[in-house]
Amino acid sequence: MIEIKKIQIPKLPTEKPRRQYVYLPKGYEASDARYPVLYMLDGHNVFYDRHATYGKSWGMREYLQRTKLPIILVAVECNPEGFRRLFEYSPWDFSAPRPVGNVQGLGKITMDWFTKVLKPEIDAAYRTLPDRAHTMIGGSSMGGLMSLYAAVEYNEIFSRVAALSPSLWVSPKNLRELIRSHSLSDPTLIYMDMGTGEIDSKRRTLAAMFETAKELSKAGADVSANVIPGAEHNEAAWEKRIPDVFRYLLG
Repeated sequence: MIEIKKIQIPKLPTEKPRRQYVYLPKGYEASDARYPVLYMLDGHNVFYDRHATYGKSWGMREYLQRTKLPIILVAVECNPEGFRRLFEYSPWDFSAPRPVGNVQGLGKITMDWFTKVLKPEIDAAYRTLPDRAHTMIGGSSMGGLMSLYAAVEYNEIFSRVAALSPSLWVSPKNLRELIRSHSLSDPTLIYMDMGTGEIDSKRRTLAAMFETAKELSKAGADVSANVIPGAEHNEAAWEKRIPDVFRYLLG
């Protein structure tokens, strides 16, 4: 069952309210069991093709229904107006080629809302396992970068993180300094990957992924960094990696 409602994030308003999705596992209503929670960025791309930006979702609804995985999944839509998604999903200011230009990093506001507003609401409304050991976050591209940011800066909240095709080209110096300034709690499990079909010399490189994985490992994380042959930068490619993500995070 997936519950959908329209919400606003007060400090990150949109003219059109965004969707919030909550997936509840099979048998949830008939039991008193409690469940781990996975929070996901770009929630509109997670469950339904008709809601997805490019007409193709991750297919997470079908995967969870097929596998009967005992988790609650909470996904929140990004701001769809212009390039506001980049603002919300970057922890730092950066400049990008036209037509984007200068981006104001509002990632801290975004993640403060996830941890201080959304998570308490979800824990109060549903039978969650609210402790760090059972709280996860994941995303792709800019959402993957935000997931890595959450893994480090909000390490007291999240213990398991999935960063698929993360946008490591955004302010790499700041990301490196952030990681080096933190000591991560045990356990901190981080799944990272990148497809060879999405690599280019300026933005997405395997070297950047492995360098980031090395820094995270030094900080105390258990990191799985994966190269996906031929995979491109889209939801269809990320959907194929769902089993690997859950196998690692929930192993």
